[in-house]
Amino acid sequence: MTSQNFTDLGVPAPLIAVLAEQGKNEPFPIQADTLPDTLAGRDVLGRGKTGSGKTLAFSLPLVARLAAKSDRRRGRKPRALVLAPTRELANQIDEVIKPLAAAYDLVTTTVYGGVNQKRQVDALRAGVDILVACPGRLEDLIGQGFADLGDVEITVLDEADHMADLGFLPGVTRLLARTPADGQRLLFSATLDNGVDKLVKRFLRNEVLHSVDEAHSHVAAMTHHVFVPADADAKKKLVETLASGTARRILFMRTKHQAKKLAKALTAAGIPTVDLHGNLSQPARDRNLAAFGEGRAKVLVATDVAARGVHVDGVELVVHVDPPVEHKAYLHRSGRTARAGSAGDVVTIMLPEQRRDTLDILRKAKIDVTPQPVTSASPEVVALVGEVAPYVKPEPIVAQPQGGGRSQGANAQRKRAARGQGSSDAAPRVSAPGEGRRRRGRGAGQAAPAADAAQPARQGQRSGAGRGQGAGGNARTGGNAGRPQSAGRSASGAPTTGMVVGRSARTNRRAQG
Repeated sequence: MTSQNFTDLGVPAPLIAVLAEQGKNEPFPIQADTLPDTLAGRDVLGRGKTGSGKTLAFSLPLVARLAAKSDRRRGRKPRALVLAPTRELANQIDEVIKPLAAAYDLVTTTVYGGVNQKRQVDALRAGVDILVACPGRLEDLIGQGFADLGDVEITVLDEADHMADLGFLPGVTRLLARTPADGQRLLFSATLDNGVDKLVKRFLRNEVLHSVDEAHSHVAAMTHHVFVPADADAKKKLVETLASGTARRILFMRTKHQAKKLAKALTAAGIPTVDLHGNLSQPARDRNLAAFGEGRAKVLVATDVAARGVHVDGVELVVHVDPPVEHKAYLHRSGRTARAGSAGDVVTIMLPEQRRDTLDILRKAKIDVTPQPVTSASPEVVALVGEVAPYVKPEPIVAQPQGGGRSQGANAQRKRAARGQGSSDAAPRVSAPGEGRRRRGRGAGQAAPAADAAQPARQGQRSGAGRGQGAGGNARTGGNAGRPQSAGRSASGAPTTGMVVGRSARTNRRAQG
C-alpha cells in the first residue's frame, strides 16, 4: 500500500490540525485501512493487536460524522456511544476523543462504576454528544431513567474480546439492542472468539473486515527475555534491579496483595513506585496513573487490571514478575510496551519450578525465546536496566485529615462546628468493585501517591475505618497496625505509597488480582 496521509484518507481539516498539534502526521496501518470505510458510514470490524492505533481509528470518524450533521445534543440522549471494558480504558479513550471533539464544540463524558454517579447524571442531563461508558454503570443509569440510547447514530465496541473474557457480553448485547438498528457500528477486537462473532452477526450490517495482523501475533518491536533466578531470594534482588532504571517500566503480579506489597517494598528501597489493582478506588487509580504518567513514579506494579487499555508513552520495559496464567494475558500485558511503533523489552521471571507452565504459555503465545539463568548482576540484566535512577529516600507519611470521615481530625471539626467554630464538609463515600464491605474493619489496601496528600487522607476517611493517624513505615511492625495511612510525596518530589482503608487484613490476603 502506498504511503498516505490523513488528508488522502478524507479526514476533515480541523481534525488534521488537531493531529498535527499532537505530532501525528501519518496514519498507522489500521487507521489507513479503516478510515475510508468508517468515514463513509460503513459498519467495520477491525482486528488488530494492542497498541496498533485502534482508538484513533474509530475516534476520527466518530467526531467527523457527528460534526457533519446539524443535530443538536439533547439531555439524556447521547449521539454516539463507545463501550469499553474497564474504567482506565474508558478514560483513555475519552482523552483521545476530547481534543478532536473540541474542534467542533462537541461534548464528551465518561460513565463507569466505582465512583459516585452524580457527575455522570448531571453531564447526561446537560446533554452530551459522545458517551464513553462501561456496560454495567450505563445499564444502571438507563434503568434509573438517566440515559437513553434512542438517538445514538454511531456505536463503537472497543476491546470486544476483553468484554467477553470479563463476562460482559450479555450486558453489551442489551445495550446494543437499545441503539437504532440503522446506526453505524464499529467493532474492534484482537480476536473473534468467546461470543464476539455472535455480536458481529447480530449487530453489524454488510460489515467490512480489516485485519492488520494475525489475531495472536506479538508486536514485532518487542524483544522477549526469560530470566531464571536460582530461588525466591535471588528473584527478589532481580526484580529490584530491573525496577531501578530511569525509564518507565511496568511490573505485573498475579494478586492484589503481592502488587501492593511489592510497590511498598520498592518505594522503601528508594524506587518511587505506584500500584494498580482491583482493591483501589477509582480516585486512587487515577492518582496512581497520573503519578506514573507524569514521571513522579517510574515504576507501576499492576495486576491484570492494567493489562488492557492503560497506555503511557515511553514504557520501555514490561516485567512478568509472576508469569501469567494464560497466553492471552501474556500478550496483553506485554502490549504495554512497544506501542505505536516504539520498541520495548519484555522480561518473564521464571523460577525453576515454574518452567513447564511458563514455557507452555510462551509456546501458545508464539514466543520463541531461550530461558537464561541470571543473577541481578548478570550482563543481560545490567544491559536492560541501563542508567540507574538516583535513590529517593522514603519519608514518613503524616495524614492530614479533612472532610467528614472517622479520623480524630474530622471529629475535632465536628466538635468545632457544634460550638459554631467551623464546619465539616464531608465528601460522599466512594466505593469500587473489590473493595469489600466497610463496616467495622480496620484492614488496609493500598492507595496512591499524589501531589496532594489531603486527597488520600479524605479517601481514608470516607472508608469509615480507623482513627486517621496515618504514619509512615510498616503498618505491621511500626505500632500503627490497622490504622489508615495516607499517601503523599517525599521532600524530593517523589511519590510515596500509603494505605487505603476498607478491607480486613484477612480479606486482603485472600484477594486475587
